[in-house]
Amino acid sequence: MSNERKRRFGDRNDGYRIKEADPIHSFMPFMLPNRCDNEAVMSELVTLDKINEYVAKKNETNPEFKYTMFHVICAAIAKTMYLRPKMNYFYKNKRLFERKFISETFIVKRQLVDNAGETLAIVNFDTDSELSPLEQLHSQLEKIVFAVRKENKDDGATDTMSFLKKLPKFILDIFMGFINFLDNHGRLFKDFVKIDPYHQSVFLSNTGSIKLTAEYHHLANFGTNSFFVLIGEKHMHPFYDKDGNVEMKEALRLGLTIDERIADGTYFANSLKILRKIFENPDLLDLPFSASIDKE
Repeated sequence: MSNERKRRFGDRNDGYRIKEADPIHSFMPFMLPNRCDNEAVMSELVTLDKINEYVAKKNETNPEFKYTMFHVICAAIAKTMYLRPKMNYFYKNKRLFERKFISETFIVKRQLVDNAGETLAIVNFDTDSELSPLEQLHSQLEKIVFAVRKENKDDGATDTMSFLKKLPKFILDIFMGFINFLDNHGRLFKDFVKIDPYHQSVFLSNTGSIKLTAEYHHLANFGTNSFFVLIGEKHMHPFYDKDGNVEMKEALRLGLTIDERIADGTYFANSLKILRKIFENPDLLDLPFSASIDKE
């Protein structure tokens, strides 16, 4: 979170050590040490009628950078992570940590063609700000998209990889070994954490924007990212009321992959209730992070 606590022994540069974890969550990383061995995959069908109304209302003033369904989903996930802090936990070196910040990573395609380059976008949220999650995300993405598509700029991670790929393989192996050593001991450079997509709270991919149907994406053992979200393509879906009557509504499916070690099933289920509540009442995203939401 943005309001950092006093550092204690065992804390990392990017996370607070969770020392009061129960025996199961303390022992699990010794039985299953790799993040990719602990993937829990969930799927959530999102009805878009309320979100579409909300986006249309936000765009009534005709802003240069339009609000979109994607912005609403990303802001809702950030808000949920704030209210449900275990969703922002991660394991490193067999220890459990709470991340000190909420951040989201995206891939930005310069153009929707095969040979167009890709770059990374990372949004950091100030959870103490009076600005809402949606306004923070919209403002930062506007600058990022303009820089990528209008000024043809790359992000820090892409620039770094462009340099490193020129090194001989054995030097690159040594470099990455050094990075992993620092990361395992919580001493990774803050500037590296700031630009690396696998050291953020959640990685999101809007596969629906390229008409790709996918509901699962793996996690990575590198870094600290415990949460990956795929946003599917919009489509018409049948919904039934209690009397069995059917109505076709626009919807999409979210594919959620998460490290199951960071919390239990009940915690994940209650977190999804918060996310659903926001999708059903997107006006909640106009409130600051500190505003509470009753999941019921």
